[in-house]
Amino acid sequence: MKLLVSENEVQKKVGSLARKISKDFSGKEVLLVGVLKGAFIFMADLARKMTVPVKMDFVRLASYGSGIRSSGKVKFTKDLETSLRGKDVLVVEDIIDTGITLKYLVRCLKARRPSSLKVVALLDKPARREVNFQADYVGFQINNHFVVGYGLDCAEEHRNLRGIYILN
Repeated sequence: MKLLVSENEVQKKVGSLARKISKDFSGKEVLLVGVLKGAFIFMADLARKMTVPVKMDFVRLASYGSGIRSSGKVKFTKDLETSLRGKDVLVVEDIIDTGITLKYLVRCLKARRPSSLKVVALLDKPARREVNFQADYVGFQINNHFVVGYGLDCAEEHRNLRGIYILN
């Protein structure tokens, strides 16, 4: 493994994102919707650094079959327990790859009539995009590497690494 983003760089970026998001949502309560499993560490750190009131819920989606390529078909394997109607919602994602999963998720969540809906992603891999999707907030834009750490995994391993690493 090769270090791509250090723990210190990650924490600085999360702080910067939290300040920007808190400013944009000033005076509002934000419902953070974490995309499991990869975004849970990012979401926890982001929430602790935000200065506006937050509530949290989680979704889990499946778009990868048995391999590392997306099947292109997305389904909920865990849905929200919270109503979105009239709420200010921020979807928290670890990485945007093809964009297929997030585009599907945003479409489904918008149908639930939130007051506003934005997306924050720690990592963005635009070279892999298969559909038109742009997050409202992005931590780092990266090249087309398979990365692990800080919540991201390979076969459920390496999520606990404090930095982000390129897996060889």
